[in-house]
Amino acid sequence: MPDLNNPKSNNSIQNATNGTNSDGKNWFASWFDSPYYHILYKERNYREAQLFMDNLTHYLNLPEKAKVLDLACGKGRHSIYLNQLGYNVIGADLSENSILEAQKNSNKTLHFQVHDMRETFEDKFDAIFNLFTSFGYFENDEDNLTTLKAIKESLSEYGFAVIDFMNVPNVLNTLVPEEVKQVDGINFHIKRYLKEGHIYKEIDFEDQGKKYHFTEKVKALTLKDFEQMMEETGIFLLDIFGDYKLKKFHKTESERLIMIFK
Repeated sequence: MPDLNNPKSNNSIQNATNGTNSDGKNWFASWFDSPYYHILYKERNYREAQLFMDNLTHYLNLPEKAKVLDLACGKGRHSIYLNQLGYNVIGADLSENSILEAQKNSNKTLHFQVHDMRETFEDKFDAIFNLFTSFGYFENDEDNLTTLKAIKESLSEYGFAVIDFMNVPNVLNTLVPEEVKQVDGINFHIKRYLKEGHIYKEIDFEDQGKKYHFTEKVKALTLKDFEQMMEETGIFLLDIFGDYKLKKFHKTESERLIMIFK
């Protein structure tokens, strides 16, 4: 993938409006490959994420050395932790840059590969994790269905899948329309809004005299939307949780929408 953070002139602005960049690439294909993505989100609570995976793997009662797929793994931090828990892990992501970084941590039971989540794996997994709102990026709604089908078809006979998504009603109730976040000396100007069934985050900043613009765009999928898609794809929704401690899901109050299915 091209590096969209090498403008040809000081006045170059990286556009990701309407879900695509100026070169026609989907927003996630360029933003997730950008070093600025990792700068902006460097302070994410990874300890909380590890506790979530502790709780999740305990709940699923995965067998020793279970085969686990971390789908949309980024640079592999959570794949690495799952591997440390004793599982055979494959981390998969569309971002080539992220996978190159993640592969530095590969071992006999931890592997990484570039993969489009809409495509079924030849391997079958005991568990597939799609964590931290890594779903609903596509322009075409059919691609969300295709992704769910691919997850289902990549599970072993007794396997379970998990999608950890934002709880849209709660997000909209607590949405911060505008803020400036300073990280590593860069002022990220962030705007958030709902438009045509998607939650947008516009990100503008300047670094070394060059201006950048990226857009995150995620389908505002509710539990009802997921239930309809799962019914259409023959998926069985087994359980729903509302946070990383696996507490009961509340439609408006819960921060997360965590779905266990097969």
